Amino acid sequence: MRVLIVTAGSWGDVAPYTGLGVRLRTAGHEVVLATHERFEEAVTAHGLGYRPLPVDPRQELASQVGQGLAKAVSPPVAMARLMRMARAFMPRLTAGVADAVREGADVVLSSTVTDPVCAALGEALRLPSMGVYLQPVHPTVAFPPLITGARSFGPRANRLASQALWLGSDPIFAPAVSALRRELGLPRRRFSGPLSLPRGRTVLHGFSPRIVPRPTDWPSGHEVGGYWWPQTPPGWEPEARLVDFLDAGPPPVFAGFGSFVTADSERLSSLLADALRRAKVRGVIQAGWSGLHAENDDLITVRDVPHAWLFPRTAAVVHHAGAGTTAAGLRAGVPAVPVPVQLDQHFWATRLHTLGLSPRPLRFQRLTAQRLTQAIREAVHSPALRARARETAAAIAREDGTRQVLEAIERVSRR
Repeated sequence: MRVLIVTAGSWGDVAPYTGLGVRLRTAGHEVVLATHERFEEAVTAHGLGYRPLPVDPRQELASQVGQGLAKAVSPPVAMARLMRMARAFMPRLTAGVADAVREGADVVLSSTVTDPVCAALGEALRLPSMGVYLQPVHPTVAFPPLITGARSFGPRANRLASQALWLGSDPIFAPAVSALRRELGLPRRRFSGPLSLPRGRTVLHGFSPRIVPRPTDWPSGHEVGGYWWPQTPPGWEPEARLVDFLDAGPPPVFAGFGSFVTADSERLSSLLADALRRAKVRGVIQAGWSGLHAENDDLITVRDVPHAWLFPRTAAVVHHAGAGTTAAGLRAGVPAVPVPVQLDQHFWATRLHTLGLSPRPLRFQRLTAQRLTQAIREAVHSPALRARARETAAAIAREDGTRQVLEAIERVSRR
């Protein structure tokens, strides 16, 4: 079958689909991934087809509105700023997704952000489509909305809060998707956000049920199967200086913030270096989209290094708790020090702590070198955290998250 995977966002919102795509291609399907032009080379390197989507996510995050999102100190403020940013690019993104789907496919798989658009296109074109999500976004009594970072408000309040969040975020999707529905000749719908997706729609989630068990009140067809691991670029080899650094002493602590863009990379770099020094550990800082940099005899800065290769060689990982980086740390079996910045990062940070895999999360907006030092010491020296991390990694290694997606596609092919 011709499988089109559509996703938008940062590299963390794209990388897992390279692993999923390669697995589907190995099973005999023709796989094309539609995403931002920034990631074209990273997609095609794995032998996957590519279709372009507009919008540069790094440029959006570096904008004044994007910077305001990172500075938000409360979920309502963060959501308001996200809506402002998304409303500006959603019409362009919707048009790009429509063009990509119209180029042809036998089945469309779409991420959280692109699913409302792909669902409308599938309905109009009578094209099988399903959601493939990296986050558990559907309302449930099991946990509160992702961006809160709270453990629970209680069953009834959890569900009501999630419903209120999604209905409140409807302006992100409604104008562009409603316009698309009119263009496609589809009937009007009151809402065009995630809560208005067709009943009975299949939504498969690319994370471990050990980390987020499937809520019992989710609709039929919403399933959790396991992680979709990113592919390592073909022919990739580590720099000699990094290998030499790793061989020169005990396992270091990794520190990186991925696609997060800060307006003051020098300050964050100095804070990380100071905390690693105070904790008396060696460190590897990843530059990321912020361009972080700090070096000395016990500290090295790297650019793009596959987490699957680097993390097992570390004593702990300090990160922004993005879905992809969180998964990579779990897979490596090392304790985490989560420093969530925005959106679903608060949810994953809370999960890590709740499951005994990290110290208490440190909110980025209140991060200090002293707080980070204490958390690093706990992560590196706690036997309980290390044992729990190894146990979790062993359990995750026995899962096959891509199998569930492959089986769903094969059911479509038999219709």
